[in-house]
Amino acid sequence: MKLIEQMTLEEKIGLLHGDGFFQTKGVKRLGIPPLKMSDGPMGVRHDFPKASWIAKGLSSDYVTYFPSNTALAATWNPELAYIFGQDLGAETRGRGKDVILAPGINIIRHPFCGRNFEYMSEDPFLITKMAPPIVRGIQENDVAACVKHFALNNQETNRLEVNVEVDDQALEEIYLPGFKACVDEGNAYTFMGAYNKFRGDYACESTFLLQDILRGRWGYDGIVISDWGACHSTDQAMEAGLDIEMSVTDDFDSYYYADSLYQKVMDGIIDEALVDEKVERILHLMERIHMLEGPRKQGKYNSYEHQTNTLTTAEESIVLLENKASFLPLNPEDYQRIVVIGDNANRQHSLGGGSAEIKALYEKTPLAGIHHHLGGNHQITYVQGYSCQPDVTQDQLSNLRMTALRMASQNDLVIFVGGLNHDFDTEGKDRQSYQLPFGQDRLIQELHAVNPNLLVVNMSGSAVDLTIAKTYSKALIHTWYNGMEGGTALANVIFGKVNPSGKLPFTMAKALNDYPSERLGEFPGDETVHYHEGVFVGYRYFDYEQIEPLYAFGHGLNYSQFALADIEKTENEETFTFTMTLKNTSTVDGKEVIQAYVEDEEPKGKRPIRELKGFKKVFVAAKSEESVRITIDKKDIAHLSKKLKFHFGFSSRDIKVTI
Repeated sequence: MKLIEQMTLEEKIGLLHGDGFFQTKGVKRLGIPPLKMSDGPMGVRHDFPKASWIAKGLSSDYVTYFPSNTALAATWNPELAYIFGQDLGAETRGRGKDVILAPGINIIRHPFCGRNFEYMSEDPFLITKMAPPIVRGIQENDVAACVKHFALNNQETNRLEVNVEVDDQALEEIYLPGFKACVDEGNAYTFMGAYNKFRGDYACESTFLLQDILRGRWGYDGIVISDWGACHSTDQAMEAGLDIEMSVTDDFDSYYYADSLYQKVMDGIIDEALVDEKVERILHLMERIHMLEGPRKQGKYNSYEHQTNTLTTAEESIVLLENKASFLPLNPEDYQRIVVIGDNANRQHSLGGGSAEIKALYEKTPLAGIHHHLGGNHQITYVQGYSCQPDVTQDQLSNLRMTALRMASQNDLVIFVGGLNHDFDTEGKDRQSYQLPFGQDRLIQELHAVNPNLLVVNMSGSAVDLTIAKTYSKALIHTWYNGMEGGTALANVIFGKVNPSGKLPFTMAKALNDYPSERLGEFPGDETVHYHEGVFVGYRYFDYEQIEPLYAFGHGLNYSQFALADIEKTENEETFTFTMTLKNTSTVDGKEVIQAYVEDEEPKGKRPIRELKGFKKVFVAAKSEESVRITIDKKDIAHLSKKLKFHFGFSSRDIKVTI
């Protein structure tokens, strides 16, 4: 490029490292602007000064707070993923940023990982269908998606140093497909290298990951940005394929890609041609998103359209786990006096979770959603029930609990909204317990004893033990960190304005030791963590070992009843195609997710019983039916034998038809 020929070595190197916490240097005399970046997966983070982690405190950086990636995955709706990407990209550009550090697509290997709420699923196929539309949607706005964290960032404990050991089969079948899909189908412009080591090398300095796989085998032509502080050398990182070094300290000239790189080039240790190669990729990115010459899209944020789309996503993400005797939806006329109990009913979550924090224009809590939905003709009382504060006394806890029990006994309906918060679902640390914290299990049992009209809502970004909640509630809902309209969405589901259609993107076990990463593997390991469970992640292990989950992967009820019929198979050289009829036999319009699992009847070695290889979310009006087509690409099952069974149903354990 002619631009590169005109640049000094200092100017080139300025493009390769942070010159602020979220930007690189530009070359003003040549019209090359700095590359401006922002977290994150749930919206565009508030502004920071160039060299300070104290927020600027402006009124102009309030944004749309989007549902978490687990929520998005729970919709099982790639169309919503695309809309989510479009909106996130528009807000990124509207805020004047060039790169948004999203989506996060690491496998949910263990329920304790603090960043599970930022990720999507335990299943790689679901990720391959949900992540690329996000990337495409983002990049339509003249900004770059940054797919993260490449690769094997599955825990927060010792995340900066832990070395991951995993076999080739699991690497190829479980941990890499989502990233490959973001290259092949998403055309992602940037990737973020992970903090952890892989087979002894830091991910940002792994020639195997960045050169052999990403650029070599997959043909990736974008740039690789380090996670903030994930670069540990100059020579090895340069040779391995890292393009931009970012970090968390303000000594920008001391970064490995700053003065150290300059000196090594001057001393002949590193060839300047390698610097030019990275600069060329960065300039190519700038051309792609029209930074060097226009016209460039201006974007928008906090639009009514974005808020409406956020509500739709939140509604479709909510998972109805249990609905005894069709307790839900509730008829408001049957319950004039309602008590809402639980810290999460009244807690806002947007400003938590680490780099996923959002300065939301607004956030509707479950309590607000219920109030807004019912209006002024109902008596709605809120009591906290338990405390999340570490310094609370036993007397205070007892008073909270007794107040909740007294109010429950005096009202027609109890809605308990509990679960986790961003003290648990957060960057930088992992959870320590599978149980609900703060004595919630005891409180649920006692609430049921004084008022059996008990609805339990669990809010968390990963699996928790809901055995008590399942046993003692008339209905059980799982919701997420569900964005600015999360409370509205929840109320719409509870009172029947919306028929729930969310499906779990991970398995909920009865006990922690049922998870393969807990029973067979290591979590969080020590200096090294071994993934001894191999490909048997999530439902693959539960099915193989015939372990009954509390709630299966893909599980989610609704207010309709569906049936599958008339499945026919055709094939060509590239695909299997299945046509079928989905019947809604109820009087309620609804959406159902048909899930297609493939079983290898002649496996070579030990293999999962069946694996998700297709799905489709379908709307069917009451007392109607729809013809549905699901296509399975043969390339997605090329590692299997020719003798296959195909299973169709509504979860990994709710198989309706096998052919």
